[in-house]
Amino acid sequence: MAAVSSSSSFRRLRPGLLAAVVLSAAVLATALSAVPSADADAGTAYPAAAPAPGGAAVPVADPTGTVAPPTSTPRTPDPPSTTPFPPSAPTNLTATQVRTTSVTLTWTAATRGCCPVVGYDITYYQAFDDVVYGVSLGDVTTATITTSIQPGRQYSFRVSARDGDGRRSPSTDPLTVVTPVTDTGPDTTPPSAPQNLTVGEVTASTATLSWAPSTDNVGLLGYNVYRFDGWYTSTLVATVPGTTYTAALPPETPLRTLYYVRARDAVGNVSIASNTVTVPTTTTPPPPPPSTCRVTYRNQSEWAGGFVATVTVQNTGTAPVDGWIVTWGFPGDQQITNAWNATVGQTGATVTARNVDWNRVIAPNGSATFGFQGRWGASDAPPTGFSLNGAPCTVG
Repeated sequence: MAAVSSSSSFRRLRPGLLAAVVLSAAVLATALSAVPSADADAGTAYPAAAPAPGGAAVPVADPTGTVAPPTSTPRTPDPPSTTPFPPSAPTNLTATQVRTTSVTLTWTAATRGCCPVVGYDITYYQAFDDVVYGVSLGDVTTATITTSIQPGRQYSFRVSARDGDGRRSPSTDPLTVVTPVTDTGPDTTPPSAPQNLTVGEVTASTATLSWAPSTDNVGLLGYNVYRFDGWYTSTLVATVPGTTYTAALPPETPLRTLYYVRARDAVGNVSIASNTVTVPTTTTPPPPPPSTCRVTYRNQSEWAGGFVATVTVQNTGTAPVDGWIVTWGFPGDQQITNAWNATVGQTGATVTARNVDWNRVIAPNGSATFGFQGRWGASDAPPTGFSLNGAPCTVG
């Protein structure tokens, strides 16, 4: 594997945002001057022979009126030079290995232009971020990229060729990958990307988003819905079990308000993002909807390094809850090791619990209880905030 010879990063401009780019140029001038020399002969100066365009000297007359013979043979002009042209674009850009902190790329070599290909340049960026990274390589057709590659992130790569005089080829089409959250299993394959995200019904305060379902080699846990400001800040606004979400209209800002969706599996792998959509904004933030759920967290037993806990989620609304996901964050360093009556996944401090078949529906005033066992080191403090299908719950 070839080593990267140089790397760099720079900010890229986002479409739809105002940006002022000031370019400056220096004017360069070169002056050539020649001072003719004179030979003294008995006090008389004679003009030197001036070269003609072809390289021959123009005969000049001496003071006696005699024409001097040419001092050199006429030179044949050089043939016109070939117009330089760059290499062709590399082809068949492929990711042969995608790991938590590295991506290995291969491609088919570019065809030389006027001059031999001496190397390749790779540019890449993380989705929904404004920093573009660049690496320069020698004349190779594979490279492993590690700079700023992180687990569970989406990246797009392009490759271009360059010759010895600095001429660059067009870039390849972008290659988009998403890194896994673990390299050791049990599941290192992200779900497929949600497709055809659209905005449906729009009311005075909400907009309904919908999308086509994703697939996964083990099983989907749900979908993460994000709001993006069009620059570099994405906010996770909800985790839902199905393929719809009703978003509150955001307040008006100078930036853009876009939404996108990622599928998520039980170990925390996320898919490549869906397309983005824009929803209307409102100048007056809508009041938060009343809570329609109550969550009770109980530590059933605790010992040095371990614990057993149960969570009861109650439907306090007037309509049944058909399919549920309960999310919370541990304030301590707890790690869940196994669970029952729910499918439970954890990424960092964030825990997501999804219904199983026999407790999918929670009737009004009904409840569902699930439990889990875990380990802890520094703190087993109970969580204080829960949400049901993206809506906050009261804690009882």
